[in-house]
Amino acid sequence: MKKIFFTILFLFSVLSVMEAQETNTQKKSPIGSWKFEAPYAPQGYNNGSISVVSAENKLSATMSFDSMQYQFPAEKVKAVADSLYFSINLEGQSVDVSLKITDNSNMTGKAVYSEGSVPLIVKRTVEAVK
Repeated sequence: MKKIFFTILFLFSVLSVMEAQETNTQKKSPIGSWKFEAPYAPQGYNNGSISVVSAENKLSATMSFDSMQYQFPAEKVKAVADSLYFSINLEGQSVDVSLKITDNSNMTGKAVYSEGSVPLIVKRTVEAVK
């Protein structure tokens, strides 16, 4: 009886470890629609949205602000591990955005421009169709 109990306990432990490893190795995807907040950004640039799409195995993105109707196309878009990087041209200057995907619904990061950096809080609004 003890052998059966220990065998079941061992199998349960192995299955738990395997499931935990599979969960940790799933790639966090930036593809989808996101809303961001930048509480310390200049007026008019405090919140908006980011859209990230993949076409022909290439990422592209746009960034827009709630105070404007224009969507700024992102340049140099790349995803590395659990991070997303891109640049936008805003009022004649380059703004470099770097975001870390914390889970499938949230990212944190910063936007760096000539006058400093601004922290960003980003939440997923629509998940991409897989």
